[in-house]
Parts: sequence; structure tokens; C-alpha cells
Amino acid sequence: MREKIGVIGAGSWGTTLANLLAKKGHEVILWAYEPELVEEMESTGVNGLFLPGITLDPRLRYTNDLAEAVMGKGMVLCVAPSQVVRRVIAQLLPSLAADAVIISASKGIELDTLLTVSQVYEELLPPELYGNFAVISGPSFAREVAMEMPTAVVAAAADEQVARRVQQAFSTPYFRLYTNRDVVGVELGGAIKNVIAIAAGISDGLGFGCNTRAALITRGLAEMSRLGRAMGAESATFAGLAGMGDLVLTCTGDLSRNRTVGMQLGKGRRLADILGEMRMVAEGVKTTESAYALARRLGIDMPITAKVYEVLHEDKPARSAVIELMSRDLKAESS
Repeated sequence: MREKIGVIGAGSWGTTLANLLAKKGHEVILWAYEPELVEEMESTGVNGLFLPGITLDPRLRYTNDLAEAVMGKGMVLCVAPSQVVRRVIAQLLPSLAADAVIISASKGIELDTLLTVSQVYEELLPPELYGNFAVISGPSFAREVAMEMPTAVVAAAADEQVARRVQQAFSTPYFRLYTNRDVVGVELGGAIKNVIAIAAGISDGLGFGCNTRAALITRGLAEMSRLGRAMGAESATFAGLAGMGDLVLTCTGDLSRNRTVGMQLGKGRRLADILGEMRMVAEGVKTTESAYALARRLGIDMPITAKVYEVLHEDKPARSAVIELMSRDLKAESS
């Protein structure tokens, strides 16, 4: 089925997904915040700012007008950074079709409210539109998908028919989607893995080895699962693509922006200097702050998240944070 799709956000992931959908034959328009980026993509067929070296499908259209991007579209995919999702959705809401499927590919927790992205949508969308809401998440570096390397992710929706429609629209011979009904679990996997990736990067930057990284990934998964269960997520979700899969990718891959931030911190650089050199958003920096506050509100033990927060926002030396993690009271693995 050929869909009319508006994609909101022309960063590397939004551009990659818009291009994938256009190559599949859907009618796709990509919204970019920067007018000059729209002009560049229209004139060169390349997003040199966020996805250099990838030629975009000639059928892909571009706009700087939010209303144009979503009006009359059967699907709207939002790939805005999590901290601006509320503002973007509020602006485009009057132009949404009443039966549109709304898909989020944003990964994070809103800092001001400590709401997941789906909870932000639930606040803003009318009930009939929120019934058509879905999330896409999983282990997927944009550049590798843009280069058509085999990738598998999850489409999660409370309504299984919505998840299947998204699955059908996005799946290609190199991009495989599985369905899931655990929206909260899929979202939390995509958010918390960025925090643990910063921790893994710090470990690498300090010169630690594979043992340390494996411990961080495994215990990070335990933190993610504890928070998820407290919020009503299913434990099995965290053993899948949106949990363990995305966690392993982001903690080990050289394309991970969050791991890169951690590596630079581990080498002794200041956070402000690191972020000042980055054009793309490292979601884990803000998510660490919101996840730390959310864990405290819910009374959930998340020691890795707490130490990453102290390194990022309280100037704790990275090596001291590792020593403190290793020196905590001994306990059973299952606790």
C-alpha cells in the first residue's frame, strides 16, 4: 500500500527514514527546521549537514513549512529531539488529518515533566489520534541504514493493527520491523540505553577494557529493566531489539554520539566543550538528568545512571565515579 507520509526532522535518522520510505515508493515530504538545509537538499539531493555522502531519492520532497509537511498525510513520522517534541507537535496538531497514524522515532524523557515521549503525545493528541500512535526503536545507526546494511527494529503500538501498518510501510529487504504492544518498554529501552552508552564511553576513555564494558552493559540492562517494570513495561521487551539490542549497539559502536561524549569525558574534557563541537544531539546528556530524577521519584535503584549524572552535572571525576560504583555494598545479582 502506497502511503502519503510527512517526516518531521531532517537530522541523520529522519533523513534516512524519509529516504528509505521514498525509495520504497511512498509519497514522502521531509520537514527541516533550517531553511538553508531545505535549499541544499532540493538543489543537491544530499543532506550535507547531517548525512553527508548519501544521495537521496529524487522522489523525496522537502519543506520548511510544518503544515505542508503533515496536511493530508496518512502517516506522520516525528524524529524531533525529545526535548522539543512537545513544541513541534503543538505546532503541527491543527494540520493533522483526523485518521493519521502518528509515529515517534524520538528517544528520551522530557526533562521538565519526566514524561516519556508517548506520554507527551498522549497529553497533546485527541484520544482518536492517540489511538493511532506508534513508536519505532531498536539498534539502528542512521548511516548504516542509509547504506542499506541489514537492520532490525521494533514498531510498538497499543493497537496491533497500527503496529502492523507501520511494519508494512517501513519494511524493506534491508530494514526489518517486528511488532510489539509494549510502547513504554520500547521507549524506555531507547532512552536509557543512551545513558549507559555514556557510561561505556567513559570507561573506554579511561582506558578500561572489555570486562568493564560488558559489566556496564549487563548492569545497565538491569537498571533499564527495573525502571521499566516500575512503569508498567514488560520484562521481555528489554531482552529484545529495543532493549539489549539497542544497548549493545550504542555502547560499542563507533557511530554512537553518546558513547563519543562519554569517551571524551573519560579523557578529561569538559562537557560544555564536547557538546560545543557536536552538530547533532547526544540525547543521553539530557536523558541522564531526566532518568536520574525519575528514578529518585519512583524510588528505583539506578547506580550507573546516578554516577553518569554526577559526572555530567556535578563535575565528579570519571575515575572516582567508577571506584564508587565498584565499592558499593555487595549484593545478590537479582537484587
